[in-house]
Amino acid sequence: MNWTLEVVVVPVSDLDRAVGFYADQLGFVLDHDVEVGPGQRMVQLTPPGSGCSVVLSSPEASQMPAGSLKGLQLVVPDVRAAREELLGRGVEVGDVQVLGENPSPQPDPLDNIGFLFFSDPDGNGWAVQQISSRG
Repeated sequence: MNWTLEVVVVPVSDLDRAVGFYADQLGFVLDHDVEVGPGQRMVQLTPPGSGCSVVLSSPEASQMPAGSLKGLQLVVPDVRAAREELLGRGVEVGDVQVLGENPSPQPDPLDNIGFLFFSDPDGNGWAVQQISSRG
């Protein structure tokens, strides 16, 4: 049986600001932005190429404080290019970091161990890891 992770709820304090960050700055695709009840919205976005989406949620709806998620991780084939793209979109992102060492040679020396980190406007923490090929 396959078990796939399809949605991660991300608690934010301001849905409009968060949509601007995730859609405009990160380039996530806006899948849904609908009113599901009086004063309640469901906003779903998907990173390009991902099978898992994020649902932006108010702290009241998610029962999590805004900014409380840490360790969300994206994978890209080129972490340096991803950093340049994020910087070009106005995202405050750290330098590429090498975490550990590969036990065997990789197609690119940063594969598996090259990371960068950023946070959304509420402080939800994201990592981006380089994996150029999956064997």
